[in-house]
Amino acid sequence: MGDYAALIALAVVVLFVAVVVAKSVTLVPQAEAAVIERLGRYSKTVSGQLTFLVPFVDRVRAKVDLRERVVSFPPQPVITQDNLTVSIDTVVYFQVTTPQAAVYEISNYIVGVEQLTTTTLRNVVGGMTLEETLTSRDSINGQLRGVLDEATGRWGLRVARVELKSIDPPPSIQESMEKQMKADREKRATILTAEGHRESSIKTAEGDKQSQILSAEGAKQAAILSAEGERQSRILRAQGERAAKYLNAQGEAKAIEKVFEAIKAGKPTPELLAYQYLQTLPKMAQGDANKMWVVPSDFGDALKGFAKNLGAPGDDGVFRFEPSDQGETHSKPEDDSAEVADWFDTKTDPAIARAVADAEAVARKPVDTSLAAAPNPVRDSAPEPAKSVEASLPDGSGSGDDAPRELDR
Repeated sequence: MGDYAALIALAVVVLFVAVVVAKSVTLVPQAEAAVIERLGRYSKTVSGQLTFLVPFVDRVRAKVDLRERVVSFPPQPVITQDNLTVSIDTVVYFQVTTPQAAVYEISNYIVGVEQLTTTTLRNVVGGMTLEETLTSRDSINGQLRGVLDEATGRWGLRVARVELKSIDPPPSIQESMEKQMKADREKRATILTAEGHRESSIKTAEGDKQSQILSAEGAKQAAILSAEGERQSRILRAQGERAAKYLNAQGEAKAIEKVFEAIKAGKPTPELLAYQYLQTLPKMAQGDANKMWVVPSDFGDALKGFAKNLGAPGDDGVFRFEPSDQGETHSKPEDDSAEVADWFDTKTDPAIARAVADAEAVARKPVDTSLAAAPNPVRDSAPEPAKSVEASLPDGSGSGDDAPRELDR
């Protein structure tokens, strides 16, 4: 019986020692702080270490998490300045910096932060309209953070930031806003469509204007070149006709001279002249206009008079042609072959060829597309083709009166 009592006493002592050891040693992990009281009063704060306590004298009042915490509060109804109720969700980022203040200054700092956030949010949003509330999140976040950080400083807390997670207006307001946004988008679409049509019409009109300007410019250049070509063609044709007439006249003069020389050298008799006269009479009757041909009755007398005028009677009484005195000198046409030698030159005039080449170069030159930007494109650029053609004429004067005179050279 005595042994049994001794075992019980030993077990009690061992249990007491275990309790004493358990109450005298505590392990506080990193990022946590333990607030220790001695005989019910604050003693010290330890963090991240093994701490020895006086048994039955010291005790751990509370352990506080020193990490930054994120607390999301449920939606809170808030009335805006224009008397609309919106539901706002908030998220608060805070950290305990003074564990003993968080333990002794407030009983539950999370509830305190929640209530303080709600009241501050209602004060801030109550001074804004719905539109300002929806578009001023950064401003609301900044005001909430400033008020919360100042109010929770004595609780040993540091508010890092406050975010509005969502702002939900009433369903009727959401429907009205959607209609307003839809109408606004349709309005902008209509404006943009009208603006596009206006720009398109302007561009089309501008293109038509440039096209008409270029067409008119091309027609004017073509007319100038055509007129210049016609003028040159007439000048060259007149020169050719002049040379041809001169050659015809010169040829007829030479032919008449040769014929009369042959007649003089042959000494024809009146019979030959009569024979030639008879051969010529049928030719006189040819032609559609000749309806009747009359042979004169005194044909023989005419031949006699013709023979007497051209000849002299011989020993046999026959009239024969007597040539004029051979010593008599007859004036011949003046030889002007040296003066008209260049009339028969068939080579192209270099000055004319150069003028045609310049005109073709002007015609093939690309037209500047910036005519619309100039004050008066037609007035400023129209004379260029004519200037190029006229400046290339032989004398360089460019006048229509001087060019033919130079070509008649």
